Amino acid sequence: MYILVINAGSSSVKYKLFDMKGNSVIAEGIVDRIGLEDAFLKHQTSNAKETKIDSDIDNYDKALKLITDILVDKENGVIDSLKSISAVGHRVVHGGEKASSSVLITPEVEEIIKECFDLAPLHNPPNMMGIEACKKILPHVPQVAVFDTAFHRTIPEKAYLYAIPYALYENYSIRRYGFHGTSHRYVASRACEILGKPEDKVKMITCHLGSGCSITAIKDGKSVDTSMGFTPLEGLIMGTRSGDIDPAIIFYLVERVGLSVSEVNNMLNKQSGLLGLSTVSRDMRDLEQEVSKGNKKAQISIECFAYRIRKYIGAYASAMAGLDVVVFTAGIGENSSKTRAMICDGMDFLDMKLDSEKNSQLEGEGIVSRDDSGVKILVIPTDEELMIARDTMEIAQG
Repeated sequence: MYILVINAGSSSVKYKLFDMKGNSVIAEGIVDRIGLEDAFLKHQTSNAKETKIDSDIDNYDKALKLITDILVDKENGVIDSLKSISAVGHRVVHGGEKASSSVLITPEVEEIIKECFDLAPLHNPPNMMGIEACKKILPHVPQVAVFDTAFHRTIPEKAYLYAIPYALYENYSIRRYGFHGTSHRYVASRACEILGKPEDKVKMITCHLGSGCSITAIKDGKSVDTSMGFTPLEGLIMGTRSGDIDPAIIFYLVERVGLSVSEVNNMLNKQSGLLGLSTVSRDMRDLEQEVSKGNKKAQISIECFAYRIRKYIGAYASAMAGLDVVVFTAGIGENSSKTRAMICDGMDFLDMKLDSEKNSQLEGEGIVSRDDSGVKILVIPTDEELMIARDTMEIAQG
């Protein structure tokens, strides 16, 4: 059974074609810079053969046509016919309060996605355009929506409500939603497989640390709290996003500094975080190099980053009345042993003990806690696309 996974962004479409017999990727790639003069498709098959095609790609219909064409291309393709594709799974960022799980896309589901355009203006509209393009090219193939927010629909009211007039929640659905749900769900499930523990009997904290960062408390297999909120701006310090700040700073910047609301919005999302603190880069690899050169701003930006994560770990351990497992994933979480060490430093009070040697030598997936650590610490490369493919297969077969 072949499942095509589509992740349509604001100017790109990423794709992977899975052979579900072995959960293996047989082809993957990206159509990038849609609508710009130098648009291109980059395609790679499981035998490591790479192909790049420069083309005039001014909309999502052309992007998906290019993808489906190369999948069946005699020289670069991996399947004989598009009829081999059993279903298409789409990453959809925001499902609001109505989407509590992955679902077959129907006109009603499309309306839910459109209703959330205002809540995720950079994500849901291109997600929807990707769906519409796939429906035209593969009209008889089941399409499935896998929502980033769905995993967090189990968060209780006490955790998702903001202390603002309740009518704003009732009338405008202003509440904590959480994101990166597919990633958190995948690594939590994988961690239980590695440890041989049942998902419904574990208190776990998963740390998705990349350009965007979020941390989730998972109790008995369900998300009970998460750091991102109404939008992906809240929570941890990220590559260019500020994370938690005093909201009065926004008023000060508008009224006293003279910035417009759109300028403040741009600053908090694109000019803050690690980039804003360090003034050098949003990339942790660059910052670690700068620290080795004696750059104090780079050093303090990493310390702030780690400190914020430690605070959340402590808070979520308290919220769950205990902690069994901590998982690191995504670009920083998977690859920066120094950042993991800084985060875990001083966490012995939770019986969370990092093994320095395991941590520094690990490549890929593994346990990096000491044998006598009560809390197991794992590093697990995330695989959101595989989770989307699995959900899609299950729904398509059902």
